Amino acid sequence: MYKQISQYFKNHVYYNSAVHILVGIGVGILLTYPLAGAHPVRWGLGFLALGILGHLCPLVKK
Repeated sequence: MYKQISQYFKNHVYYNSAVHILVGIGVGILLTYPLAGAHPVRWGLGFLALGILGHLCPLVKK
């Protein structure tokens, strides 16, 4: 499973960057929640969920 995800990220560099930027934004919002405005936990968890789904997407694709 990990090999398949790693190989997909190695072959699709821009997708890899986008997924990890989403995770970074999610973590950043959760760490600096007073600066994020309305509903920071919702936004942070939403970005983290997108990042996790982005990591699972290569398992579904053939």
